[in-house]
Amino acid sequence: MSEILKLVLPSFLDTLYMVVFSTLFSILLGAPLGIFLVLSDKEGLLKMPKLNSIIGSIINITRSIPFIILIILLFPLSRVIVGTTIGKEAAVVPLSIAAAPFVARVVESALKDVNKGVIEAAVSLGASTPQIVFKVLIKEALPGLILGITLTIVNIIGYSAMAGVIGGGGIGDLAVRYGYQRFRTDILIVTVIILILLVEITQRTGNYFAKKIDRR
Repeated sequence: MSEILKLVLPSFLDTLYMVVFSTLFSILLGAPLGIFLVLSDKEGLLKMPKLNSIIGSIINITRSIPFIILIILLFPLSRVIVGTTIGKEAAVVPLSIAAAPFVARVVESALKDVNKGVIEAAVSLGASTPQIVFKVLIKEALPGLILGITLTIVNIIGYSAMAGVIGGGGIGDLAVRYGYQRFRTDILIVTVIILILLVEITQRTGNYFAKKIDRR
């Protein structure tokens, strides 16, 4: 048991590192895109349908690329940013870029679900676009945004496991090197259980906070 713990604990911490920072960076990249897609829609406040269509197409193309292939394509970028293509730091780059388009669509969907009457009321009161975004759209859509970010984290957990296959570190790397290549079934079972628990805890936590702040 102590041997398993010594193997699993560092890999678990590496996975947490990848998930936390990839979630943070994907939100920083994806949320502004999602907000812009809502504002630039033909029925939005900015009405820029051509640019909206271009950005939407780029997001769709990025989402359609399988994650394993995306990691390989982003090797040069990982090397430029963190100086290597191996390890948890390098894995954060493709994880963030892979999750950002998903975040953008999640944010777009949640904000479009806001009652248009509330937006029209804010416009009639003379609210600026930033005020409408932060004080109306995001505030009203917060439960949906939390559920969407929760789903994003769940996806990143799965992506992080796949990243381990090509040297990304974490639980996925442990499962491949010990569980598969060295026929350690006990290690393989433990890694699967950890991933299941991570997903379950994440989903339950997200559901709890979404319900707690849902005033509708």
